[in-house]
Amino acid sequence: MSHMMPNFKFAICNLQFAVLLFAATAPAAEPLPMTQVVALPEPGDPTVCFRLWIRVGSENDPPGKEGLANLTAEMLTQASTRQNSYEQILAKLFPLAGSYDATVSVEMSVIAGRIHRDNLSEYCPLLMQAVCEPAFLPNDLERLKSQTLNYLQNSLRYSSDEELGKAVLYNTIFRGTPYGHLPDGTVRGVTSITVDDLRDFYRRYYTRENVILGLGGGYDEALLTRLRTDLATLPTGTPETVPPPTPRPISGRQVVIVEKGKGTPATAISIGFPISVLRGSRDWYALAVANSWLGEHRNSHSHLYQVLREARGLNYGDYSYIEHYPNGGSWEVPPVNVARRQQIFEIWLRPVPNAARVFALRGALRELKLLTDNGLTEGQFTAARNFLSKYTRHYAPTVMARLGYALDDKFYGITGGHLQNYPKILDELTREEVNAAIKKYLQYENLQIVFVTQGAAALKEALISDAPSPYKYPTPVPDSVLKEDQEIQTFPLKIPPENVTIVPVDEVFEK
Repeated sequence: MSHMMPNFKFAICNLQFAVLLFAATAPAAEPLPMTQVVALPEPGDPTVCFRLWIRVGSENDPPGKEGLANLTAEMLTQASTRQNSYEQILAKLFPLAGSYDATVSVEMSVIAGRIHRDNLSEYCPLLMQAVCEPAFLPNDLERLKSQTLNYLQNSLRYSSDEELGKAVLYNTIFRGTPYGHLPDGTVRGVTSITVDDLRDFYRRYYTRENVILGLGGGYDEALLTRLRTDLATLPTGTPETVPPPTPRPISGRQVVIVEKGKGTPATAISIGFPISVLRGSRDWYALAVANSWLGEHRNSHSHLYQVLREARGLNYGDYSYIEHYPNGGSWEVPPVNVARRQQIFEIWLRPVPNAARVFALRGALRELKLLTDNGLTEGQFTAARNFLSKYTRHYAPTVMARLGYALDDKFYGITGGHLQNYPKILDELTREEVNAAIKKYLQYENLQIVFVTQGAAALKEALISDAPSPYKYPTPVPDSVLKEDQEIQTFPLKIPPENVTIVPVDEVFEK
């Protein structure tokens, strides 16, 4: 055998040379096409913004693996790559004053970052390695699973009754559809996720055909070309599209009471139902005027706020929405990159004293009925439209925010841009169009209602009995308020016993 070794070594050398020659001469993948690029150049901006939209979300989670889309994105942005451990990545990003993170909703996963252009040469390789060369190490997965489970089992259940109520509302309305669980997943789903699950999900959905590159700020063409080339190294494949969800019809007023037990002095209330209107249509902008009058987020001029907080001091605020508005307490203006093909109309009553919970529900339902039945007066329409025409100009003061809206425009297929079209359409809208949209999309009979409270059994009895629910104010209120209270406290609820479900807080988000 020994006399054959030199020939064997020679053959190996030739094979290695051939592999290197092939790698050097094989054509590189075509750069990401410009149809998959959203560019907002701002030559005078000293920073560069990145938003990489991967067209995947929690609707793509396999049954029993709820939370897989979210964990996959987190393993790209909060974990190791093939080149660096997560600790090394953080150490390299720190002196650059740079970072990147991921947000996952039902239909969108977005990896976003911003950096001074002087640091692009060091930052971009780290970002591209995170997206294109994740390591998927078991220790990173266990750390991130632990964080997610802590959020589901502790933070969301016990730290924010408002977000808990809204999460239960969405889960209930979309039960049985791909929208029917939080992007963070379920306790059972997250617990079951393995490294192999992550690798398979990444290969299926993080493909060159499935990514949109959003780039804004003070970049040059060389950077755009480099990023398009780097993203072209992603696996190839066009994932199958999940059909839009078909939520079950809501019959009557359905109630879920999340029982938190003693020590819960206030009650968070969420009310909602599916609506078919989507951003970009003229009806959407008409309904936005009505919604702004009723319950503009974090604005004291809105009607619900005036009725429930300003006149009666029941809580901190009362708002309504025609689009998904996650983490409402963290935002002054609508968040970006949470687009979806099925929305709900939602009323969010921030926690009220337990003694006022039925009264507050009646007050909100009464205002919804009055709006639906009567529409807006000319004065109300004019005031709401004028407010929105100015307020929407503050939605995106930064390049990063405008880049987010530009990606959402691509999702909804909006020509000309939502932020650009909004004031133009508002100028054209008539009161008749707004009131027609109210009649078309709003209603008050078939609703999903969620309470987060204590004393669930007593609350159920109060709801199904439909007995008057007067509220005794701790301080004097005007006679005009007391007079209106006579109507509010007897507003018909029409909630039969079989429409009320009580769920212990420890059971939500389990599966």
